[in-house]
Amino acid sequence: MFYRKNLPGWERAMRTIGGVVMIAYGFLGMPGTMAGYLIAATGAVAIATGFFGFCPMCAMVGRRLPSS
Repeated sequence: MFYRKNLPGWERAMRTIGGVVMIAYGFLGMPGTMAGYLIAATGAVAIATGFFGFCPMCAMVGRRLPSS
């Protein structure tokens, strides 16, 4: 199934950068704790949404990119 992108380029970049920071903090700042693993998992989701350009929660509320 193909999804239409609903994130602009600047937001995709910010999600990817933020995801990398969250993974680094989860594994290096809070090593071996459940909170660290949760933060790292959230960072992985942020990277995935940034990479694919599709956010399911944004789609649920009807967010779309303007047509070019």
